[in-house]
Parts: sequence; structure tokens; C-alpha cells
Amino acid sequence: MTEISRLPGPVMELWEWQYQGACRDTDDTLFFHPEGERGSTRRRRAEAAKAICRSCPVMMECREQSLRVREPYGVWGGLSEDERSAILAGTTRKTG
Repeated sequence: MTEISRLPGPVMELWEWQYQGACRDTDDTLFFHPEGERGSTRRRRAEAAKAICRSCPVMMECREQSLRVREPYGVWGGLSEDERSAILAGTTRKTG
């Protein structure tokens, strides 16, 4: 008989929180900057994405996941690429 204690748990339960994301029906280009986007245009786009994150019921799950996998691009859980990098590097930076 197979030893089931060594099998992975239900995968859906690990990711089901994503169905509750406030960003789920939002154009993903809001969360990822196009190549060459700089300055105030990039800041405004990122702030608009973060505003959606702030209203999200699963913002912390998203944030924790993005830090755990070291997500290199986009706004995740209300954090920009630079903010996640700063957290992972152990420096402090505004996270809101």
C-alpha cells in the first residue's frame, strides 16, 4: 500500500486565495511596466496598481508569495519591484 503521508497536500488549497484578488479582472498591463517606461509615468502606473492592491482582501497572501518566490517584475501585494528588492536585501523602504 502507498504511504500517503509522503504525498503533497491538495495544491488547489495553496493557490485558491488568488481567486479573491482585486486584480483578477484588471488589465495586467497596469501591474507590469512596458519596456522603456520611466519617471512619473511609471510612478503613476505603479501607484494606480497599488491602489487596487490596497483594496484587495488577499493583499498579504500575494505579498508573501511574491517575496517567497522573489518575483522579479511587476506590482504584487502592493509592492513594486524596487520595494520587494529592498525588503529582500534587508533595507527599509516605504511599502504603501
